[in-house]
Parts: sequence; structure tokens; C-alpha cells
Amino acid sequence: MNRSFQTVPLVFNIMAKPVGPACNLNCRYCYYLEKDKLYGQPSGFRMNDAILEKFIREYIASQNVPVIQFVWHGGEPTMLGMEYFRKILDLQGKYHRGKTIENVLQTNGTLLNDEWCSFFAHNGFLIGISLDGPEHVHNRYRLTKSGKPTFGEVMRGVSLLVKHKVEFNTLSVVNDYNAQYPLETYRFLKSAGSRYMQFTPVVERIADDLPAGSLHLLSGGDGKPGALTPWSVKAKDYGNFLCGIFDDWVLNDVGERYVPTFDSILANWVGSMTSICVHAETCGHAGAIEHNGDVYACDHYVFPDYRLGNIHTDSLVSMMYSPRQLAFGQAKRESLPQYCRDCAYLFACNGECPKNRIISTPSGEAGLNYLCEGLRHFYRHAAPYMDFMAEELANERPPANVMAWARERIKRQPLQKQPPVAEAAQKPAVRPNDPCPCGSGKKFKHCCRNVRK
Repeated sequence: MNRSFQTVPLVFNIMAKPVGPACNLNCRYCYYLEKDKLYGQPSGFRMNDAILEKFIREYIASQNVPVIQFVWHGGEPTMLGMEYFRKILDLQGKYHRGKTIENVLQTNGTLLNDEWCSFFAHNGFLIGISLDGPEHVHNRYRLTKSGKPTFGEVMRGVSLLVKHKVEFNTLSVVNDYNAQYPLETYRFLKSAGSRYMQFTPVVERIADDLPAGSLHLLSGGDGKPGALTPWSVKAKDYGNFLCGIFDDWVLNDVGERYVPTFDSILANWVGSMTSICVHAETCGHAGAIEHNGDVYACDHYVFPDYRLGNIHTDSLVSMMYSPRQLAFGQAKRESLPQYCRDCAYLFACNGECPKNRIISTPSGEAGLNYLCEGLRHFYRHAAPYMDFMAEELANERPPANVMAWARERIKRQPLQKQPPVAEAAQKPAVRPNDPCPCGSGKKFKHCCRNVRK
């Protein structure tokens, strides 16, 4: 697991924001709308043809992997119009160098029509659609510029994606409100046709003192004073939200519905390498490029202090593998407080996202993840099922077998009271692939860990 950038293939991800922060909506919790203050352009954001071509050519050429995935984000990228994306496909065809090119587009869905969906289907786009849950949940924060609800328009877009057989995923922002409705949210998304559901917790702080024209939201770990936004999810509520969804998923949907959070944690549980940065030991391999060619360390770190350079003057490789970016990625592991290092669930969590490390440990050490309490609760709750799925994978059996096991487990025994957080924190961290502490010579996952189920 302790692999540095120098020992992995030359590969990185750049989230492209060709329309910058421009959007037709005004979602109250959006962390990106205010980025227009970085450029002094309240409107008219658009990556020009020269930057677009340079980015596509260099992004493909700089990575020694057979499949290159482009992620088009915003703001709202469909505001650029379909001809813009036809141009993107032409440039990808020109510079593909024999590699397979994939396109992912994240949209709020309100501008979709038959023509857009036919285009996506014909060109194999994977669409991520922002949908927070049923109507009362979605309309809580996802509003138009004039404050009108958007649920009806988004669902119209979803129905068109289904009609044209466009592959789509849903992205739901977990906030203070929808965290109270985990099962309702999960079952609604299933009914809407989503088979791949990403749940992203919102944790944002507003600066106490704001000079005119400055960004309101703060970056994680900057030490600056700021209050949590009212829409930020509470840590305990986030843990309960994950538990509520997990319980339904583990009984009914393993292998049929995919929740990246659960899949990523299971990868860590078996000692594999997770594909999601928030659960990895280090990060820094996923940057963001703005409409003017500026490249930043991460989509959630689009702040002046984390600007790596500009594609006009710097290559993508030189920026993404610069000492500064390497240090940014390694800091995810190196900056962990001792409280995290001693945690029994460090192997699964790895401190989650550094941007959320904004509180102090019980001993007063800075750098604890704001979501820690909820995450610990979820790991304790999910542990027996993760153990079972890990064992199935180790024996080359499908992890979906957990569903029958879980149903039998519920019949056999009542729910066990979970140990308090403090008790769990005192247990030594033993990873599934570590030697078993009993001295048998076997891996922990094949020995005493089975007894703990």
C-alpha cells in the first residue's frame, strides 16, 4: 500500500472545467460557484479552442496507459452547446495515438433534451447526473437562479437518458437535510434507474473575516477560523446515513447496485488498492484544469495557494509530478494525527479527505477529520459484513453471497450493541493482510480475524 508516485505507471486524472464555474443553477451548497472571483468574469467562461486542443493532445500523450478517460465538469458543461463537444470528439480522434478514449460528463440534467441524449448514446458518454433524492430532498438546496425548484426538470432529464439507453450514474450531495432520509433516498435512486450511486458529504466552512472580492469558503487544513455552513452534514448523521443505506444494500443489492464508498472500503478491507482518493493512503493524482488553462492540485482545492501552473507555460506532467504536488499527495498520510494512526480502522479510512480535517483530536492535536465520529460508527457497523465479503473474495467466491449470510445472521441473533468510540480507538490497528498477532504465521484475515465475526 505504501507506494509513491515514482513507483507507479505514469498516469493521472485531470478533471476538466471548460465552462469554469458558470452554471444555470444556484445550488445553495455549491462549493464552485464562487470561483468566478478568481478570474473576475461573472459570465462568459469558456475554454477556448487553443487551450482545449493543447489539453486534449497533451493529456492523451502524457500517460502510458491504454485507456484515457476525460471527465467534463463545471459549473454546467452542457451550457457550452453540443457543437463544442463535437469539437472535443474530433480532437480526441485526431490525437488518440491508438488509445481508447472514454468521456464522462457531469450534469445537473436540466438542459438535457432528445438531441443531447442521442448524442451521448451514439458517442458512448457516461453521464453523471446530480440528484440528491426524492422531491422534498432534492429541492431543499438544488434551485434555479430565481430560487425555483429543479426536481421536475432533472427527472425529465433522467427519463430522457433512460429513453435513449444512455449509461448514467447518480451523484448525491449528503447535507444536513437529506442525511435524515437515507433509506428513502437510496430506494428513490433505485426506482429512478440508478445502479451506481455516489454519495458525497458536504463539509464547508465560511471565513470569519472576508476582504472584498475574496472567496468565502475555506480550504481544509489551512488553520484559518471559520464557521461551518448550515448545510454541512453532521458527522453522526453522516455515519447513520451510510449505515441506513448499507443495511438495505447488503441485504438486497450487492453485485446489482454499486455504491463507490462501500466498494472502496471493501478494497481496503482485502488489502487491495482503492480507486477512490478519499480512502487511499495518499492522493494528488487527480487535478483540475480551469477554462483558462490553470491547473490546480484538486477539484476541491481550487484556491490560489494550490495553483500548480498553467498549460500555456507548463506541461501537465511537470505540474502533476512537481515536488509541490507530490508533497500535497503525501501529506494526506504524513499529516495524520496520532489519534488516527492508532485507530483500528485506519486501514479502511486513511483519514478520509484532507479537506475535511478541520477539528482537533481529544488530546488537542489538530488535523482530525470532521466526519470521524460518523465514519467510526459506520466501520464498526459494517465490519462483520466486510469481513465476510473479504473472505469470499479470498476464496474466489462472489461477495454477493453476503446477502444470504446477512439474512441468516439477522434471524440468528439480535443486533449487538456497538462498543463506544473510545474503546474502538484503543484497539491496535491490524490490517487484513498483516501477520496474525497470535503468531500462527498466517495472515490476520485467514486466522483470528475470522473468530471476530
